[in-house]
Amino acid sequence: MLLGLTTALVATVCFGFGSVFQASGARETPRADRVRAGLPAALVRSWRFLLGTGLDIAGFALSVVALRTLPLFLVQAVTNAGLAVTALAAARLLGARLHRADLLGIAAVVAGLTLLALGSGRVGRDHAPPAFHWALLATTLLMLLLTSVLARRSGSAAAAGLGLLAGVGFGVTSLAVRVLDLTGPLDVFTDPAAYGLALGGLGGYLAYALALQRGTVTAATAAGTVSETFGPALVGVAALGDTARPGYAWCALTGFAVAVGGTFVLSRFGEVEAELDRPPAAAGPRGPAGGPTPVARTAPPCEGDLPDKTDGEIRTERQVP
Repeated sequence: MLLGLTTALVATVCFGFGSVFQASGARETPRADRVRAGLPAALVRSWRFLLGTGLDIAGFALSVVALRTLPLFLVQAVTNAGLAVTALAAARLLGARLHRADLLGIAAVVAGLTLLALGSGRVGRDHAPPAFHWALLATTLLMLLLTSVLARRSGSAAAAGLGLLAGVGFGVTSLAVRVLDLTGPLDVFTDPAAYGLALGGLGGYLAYALALQRGTVTAATAAGTVSETFGPALVGVAALGDTARPGYAWCALTGFAVAVGGTFVLSRFGEVEAELDRPPAAAGPRGPAGGPTPVARTAPPCEGDLPDKTDGEIRTERQVP
């Protein structure tokens, strides 16, 4: 359990830093009105999005160990607590201020994860019937279809919906890692859960990037937290046999609720990158060099100038001798 908990915590650090860079990179790319092949190419050109994606990949690689050795409700709560890391990183690297609500959110995450770790019991089964594997793939395909529909809409509702779908994709990925047949290479290629894992991860990133372009990071992250955390946790308990320690079910349940609640409080901290993109306030229009736009001045009329009353404005037209 110690190895799994350690890798989950390190993965959380990667996810926390990665979310800040991903959000900033997604805002740099042109807004996409539909799912198209050019969107990934545009995102790849942003070094911030690439850095955030690299951190997410590292976090996912570390979370694989945790997903195979710890109950899903513990792993999902720990990894989704990356917003606490995001808040601390933003305060340190971007100069963002931590308000009282943010500090309470961080404290709630830490306290919740502590209770959850104390109350977690044995990990359940790492295998499931073929129907479960096919259900993961079907859920992923449905998520991709709904993503293509919501990509044509804009506003906070679309952002929340896309964030919810991103959480579904990431949740399917976690479940697929848990039940994936690793006995041989051929078994992996013939396992529907393997394709659900790949499509769920890629589709989740695509839905999350689209959500960030349509609304606040709060809307996208909070909605994604619901589906990514609660969905796999419930499936792990109901279908895979994850349990709490005997007599400590209250501790695990309380810790899970407190940790997720702290994540909701901290979801507003994803807005820090918007402050970086906001242009400085100015009293008037700006010139090409960042200063005030120069106002054209005319020389006082000279003797011999003729008045021109075109459009009701008095202009002067110099006579050419």
